[in-house]
Amino acid sequence: MEHITLLLGIVIITALVFDFTNGFHDTANAMATTISTGALKPKTAVAMSAVLNLVGAFMSVEVAKTISKGLVNEEGIQPEVIFAALVGAILWNLVTWLVGLPSSSSHALMGGLIGAAVASAGLGAVNGSVVVTKVLIPAVAAPIVAGVAAMLAARLTYKLGGKVGGKTSTKGYRAGQIASAGLVSLAHGTNDAQKTMGIITLALVAGGALESGANPPVWVIVSAGMAIATGTYLGGWRIIRTMGSGLTDLQPQQGFAAQTSAASVILASSSLGFSLSTTHACSGAVMGAGLGRKGGVVRWSTATRMFIAWGLTLPAAALVGAGAELVMRTGNVGVAAVVVFLVASCAAIWLISRRQVVDHHNVTEPAQAAAEAPGVVTTAMAAVTVPPVAVAGTTAAVTDEDLKATIPAAAPAPAAPAAAV
Repeated sequence: MEHITLLLGIVIITALVFDFTNGFHDTANAMATTISTGALKPKTAVAMSAVLNLVGAFMSVEVAKTISKGLVNEEGIQPEVIFAALVGAILWNLVTWLVGLPSSSSHALMGGLIGAAVASAGLGAVNGSVVVTKVLIPAVAAPIVAGVAAMLAARLTYKLGGKVGGKTSTKGYRAGQIASAGLVSLAHGTNDAQKTMGIITLALVAGGALESGANPPVWVIVSAGMAIATGTYLGGWRIIRTMGSGLTDLQPQQGFAAQTSAASVILASSSLGFSLSTTHACSGAVMGAGLGRKGGVVRWSTATRMFIAWGLTLPAAALVGAGAELVMRTGNVGVAAVVVFLVASCAAIWLISRRQVVDHHNVTEPAQAAAEAPGVVTTAMAAVTVPPVAVAGTTAAVTDEDLKATIPAAAPAPAAPAAAV
């Protein structure tokens, strides 16, 4: 019993470490577009997101129930299985953070849990219908629904703002972006913080500390909320850089549309108990918003790398989780070996990341470079296609202000492209 108690404590601590990595890994979901468009300063943005993540953790436990009661069969699941699942999830989070790719922390956790459960008790330990209906289908549907919604919302915002000067419109949408970013952070707390609550609750049931079918205790809710909020405050700057400027170039109108659409999808899924990937929803919304502006483009090379990472998340985490479970079958020596492997791997990834530091001081640099790269052609295209053009006397004002918002100060004077148009 003492061994189980010690192992259960290790599992709980490891689960909170995963929650911490989830926080900084997914900060980009809420704040990347807000930071890239200049609506908020980087440190202010992540501080706001951290507070709202904490608040969101207390709003619902439906997703936690999906993890703790539905994904795998509680009978026969031991704390070792959950620890192995967390090893796979943490390592995948850190690897994708290192290369700056937005991927699903949720799917990493579920993949690790599925792999470890199958290695421990066979295929019967996993509820296949739950995996399909509440994991795989939302994984495919979320980016599509959020992307289409964001594209339509972006077009609507440009249409509605057509009679307003570009400068006034930009200020208004930046304010709206702050509100919508807060909504995404709140939604993220209601969804992702609960996954750690669910995994800790499952571990407590497996260790005999809770009865089967129990809801997360209050201390689990509080600790999970604090862990994800702390991770969020530190900021996953590498992924913020990719999502803020690597997928597409966003104006405040598009950022507002992307965040509002993503938040709506996430909140709806949380209320239904779907273990949705907030990364999938937010990334899909960013790409949809990028296509929502006439002349807007998506950098499909970056998007393709991201899609590949999404496809690998479940099987990669499952493979590591299954391997860790098999090693731990040897007893205390195996458990110790897995702990050492996890700590050493985390330290190695951290040291590698120090070779090229990305933080709040330089997170927006690629966004500036991206804005400079298109040059005269993209500027002229944006000037021609910024909607609407139906109201006489307003087109030139919108074009001029949009050109000022699009072209960095260090770039060549915009007079030539404007004159060409």
